[in-house]
Amino acid sequence: MEKRVKYPIGEQDFKKIREQNLLYIDKTRFITTILNEGSMYYFLARPRRFGKSLFLSTLQYFFEGRRELFKGLCIDSADWNWETYPVLRLDLNRERYAAPELPDNILDNVFRKWEEEYGTGYVAEDLSSRFANIIEGAHRKTGKQVVVLVDEYDKPLVGNMNKEDNFEHYRTKLAALYPNFKSSAEHLRLVFLTGVSRFSRLSVFSDLNNLNDITFDDKFADICGINFDELRTHCRIGINGIAEKYGINYSEALDELKRNYDGYRFSEEGEEIYNPWSVLNALDKSKIQYYWNETGLPTVIAESLKRINVNLEEFFDSTCSEEDLKGLDLLNPNPTALLFQTGYLTIKGYDRESETYQLGIPNKEVKRGLYRTLIPFYVSTKPYTSNILVDRISRNFILGEPEKAMKAIQAYFAGIDYAMKMENENKFHNAFFLLIGFIGLNTSTETHTSQGRIDIEILTSKFIYIIELKYDHSAEEALCQIQEKNYSRKYQTDTRQIFEIGVEFSSKTRCIENWIIHKL
Repeated sequence: MEKRVKYPIGEQDFKKIREQNLLYIDKTRFITTILNEGSMYYFLARPRRFGKSLFLSTLQYFFEGRRELFKGLCIDSADWNWETYPVLRLDLNRERYAAPELPDNILDNVFRKWEEEYGTGYVAEDLSSRFANIIEGAHRKTGKQVVVLVDEYDKPLVGNMNKEDNFEHYRTKLAALYPNFKSSAEHLRLVFLTGVSRFSRLSVFSDLNNLNDITFDDKFADICGINFDELRTHCRIGINGIAEKYGINYSEALDELKRNYDGYRFSEEGEEIYNPWSVLNALDKSKIQYYWNETGLPTVIAESLKRINVNLEEFFDSTCSEEDLKGLDLLNPNPTALLFQTGYLTIKGYDRESETYQLGIPNKEVKRGLYRTLIPFYVSTKPYTSNILVDRISRNFILGEPEKAMKAIQAYFAGIDYAMKMENENKFHNAFFLLIGFIGLNTSTETHTSQGRIDIEILTSKFIYIIELKYDHSAEEALCQIQEKNYSRKYQTDTRQIFEIGVEFSSKTRCIENWIIHKL
């Protein structure tokens, strides 16, 4: 029997992971890169639960000279004299920031600890002056320049993006704090900030003109997360456990992990990355399920998307520039940047000629979680009834019973609260798109063919469904479009049974009025 691996579920302290012999995927080679580059100020944006806190913890113990913790790791053989530096680590990730006084209380408690440790005393009321005094005092007392690590610098802002008063209050507090990095430059060895976003109206990015933003840097593409080689090298026992649990082979278990948790990409040439939180939970429990979406506040995303009324089908498969992805401004939010920085969209490709990124949803876990979150904002039905109908729709498509599936879909739309208006085609398409995506089958939308774009395709192991939607036009017209444009030709060598389905939605009844099914 293979030895059971101890996984660091929820553990972000490098010291505890090493001392307790928990699985650690070596990222210390990136410390060597940072040292060799010689920059003073670094910023890294990654989605939540991607290992940012663990990397900062690793930096902390490295600069504290704790070489015993790094025995056998990549950095252990580096040309480094393992000096001890004063490290000020500021963790803003522990609160939800619902009360205006929280940042002041948290910073006051941390600063009092540092003031006592470095003997600087309490010199001023304002937090900015205290922080500057602590940095200078730590340098003078130890004779070593200071390392400042800020974990989730933007946490007070992210949770309040749709609450302008709170957002501005927290932004003002933080904007007064971070300029110390520039004014205290002579006392600093390194400043490393992490977060999920780069807020364009926060002074840290405008004041530090030499800030090294490594968010899109190919050299640091897998500084957080797990790449494929790391998964195969370090997680073989856990992968075998999943294979045994589901009665599949090792290769099939790898495919399941990839389909559910892989697909993140953070630079032009960077490889795809697995979500570490989800992968480690799946390996620990030997169970494929949805872990990541339960750890955040996705309603912030849903509220922002509903407010701007986008076409979700096109929005989840879009292009944009790097500049579009970098900054967020509450007064003029870029929803593409918001979804990218929070992990709901990721890079799928890069076009050098136009200098644009192709974006898409990373994997099945993110898609399922995103759709589950968005549905109540676009389709208001009773949760119990909704879940029963969704399960029925999925089962009917799997069994090759499209007539029953369409009746269940009709019942789903019939249950929409009257206050949830469907006054235009875009809102109907969004609602239908989310529903079909949420049923959990292999679905795609707006698929390009030589003759046009298929509205919706649903693929199961035995059946293929090609669906065309019409808003206030007949089901006959919808089916005619499928046949005239020969959408099914791409599957002419496929052995699965094909169904062509034309669907009519009525704006008057606000429901699916009719459909026609043609079996090939």
